Amino acid sequence: MLISIDPLGSQSSKYERKRLRNDEGGFTVASLTDHTDVKSREKSAVTARITDVARAAGVSASTVSRALRGRTGVSEEVRAQITAVAASLGYTASRSASSLASGRTFTIGVVAPYIGRWFFGTVLDAAEQVFSAAGYDVLLYNLGSPEARKRFFTKLPVRKRVDAVLSLLIPDEDESAALRSLGVPLASTVGGQRPGFTVVGIDDRAGAESAVRHLANLGHRRIGMISGASGPLHWTTPIDRRAAYLHVLTEAGIEHDPALVSDGDYTVEGGERAMTELLAASRPPTAVFAQSDEMAMGALRALRRHRLKVPDDVSVIGFDDHELADVLGLTTVAQPVAGQGAEAARLLLRQLDESADEQPGHVQMPTRLVLRETTAPPRPRGPQ
Repeated sequence: MLISIDPLGSQSSKYERKRLRNDEGGFTVASLTDHTDVKSREKSAVTARITDVARAAGVSASTVSRALRGRTGVSEEVRAQITAVAASLGYTASRSASSLASGRTFTIGVVAPYIGRWFFGTVLDAAEQVFSAAGYDVLLYNLGSPEARKRFFTKLPVRKRVDAVLSLLIPDEDESAALRSLGVPLASTVGGQRPGFTVVGIDDRAGAESAVRHLANLGHRRIGMISGASGPLHWTTPIDRRAAYLHVLTEAGIEHDPALVSDGDYTVEGGERAMTELLAASRPPTAVFAQSDEMAMGALRALRRHRLKVPDDVSVIGFDDHELADVLGLTTVAQPVAGQGAEAARLLLRQLDESADEQPGHVQMPTRLVLRETTAPPRPRGPQ
């Protein structure tokens, strides 16, 4: 379930997250509540102890403690089993006792440029699930405007309020220094390596090259691109994917035509607008690489409105493997979006484990080309 900043009462799901807005604009995201079984959970929560969970799971109490705190020395299979048993019994580790013993807040700070967009929401949801299973709450800061971003990095409201910070935006040098001054573990799922941060991501350039090379190998010579030039501040993804596009064109001996590149703002609406602009070119493309699946979806809508068939008239390839990509038959480059969020969360928890010697590093996750129904060789229609 995605974390949102909507009022709790607007949720239609039987599950709710407790959100408490603080005076600095953050949102505390607490645990899930299932209203279909509140009474039974409240009753079991009164009596359930760590020894009850250990007995039901067939492990020791110390193993239960390590598993629920995200500590090392517990396999993912056993951790999942213990988490399920603890949930069924309504067991929750004593937050006050743990905080007094460790000096921790059991809260993770998360800063994001957008929380309403699919990529960031998916990363955030996956990370929050890992944190929640380990007994941590999330304090979320949505820094979607330059003013909010400046205010956050000037005041640093997370100081002494969180045990670690997960950044879904790329901080500049001054912002990075500000986060390092907190003296807590730091992780990010965007951008390249930077001192003091654990970075979990993909090779954007390699992934984009595979997309454009696929179109070139099919025989396309008029290859357009819907980019995301107006993305979040300091975001390197549009730059890397554009470099990949230009590199493959050169590699294939295709002359770059600036008229075949349009900004789609990483949204469905932007993708539709950009595709419409590309179709207005004197020599429109026979294939288009969209830097995100959402922009590719917008491109498909524009082509449909212009009564053009995909892939007969125009081939389209995206990037991400959005949850709707398979439904639409969209050829794309898949990246493990949720996997990046979960892995970043796990690495932060390992750094918080006093017994682990976990140092900041860089984890590169794989991408892969997923062939579906929106790409094909160009139809013969004279010189391209």
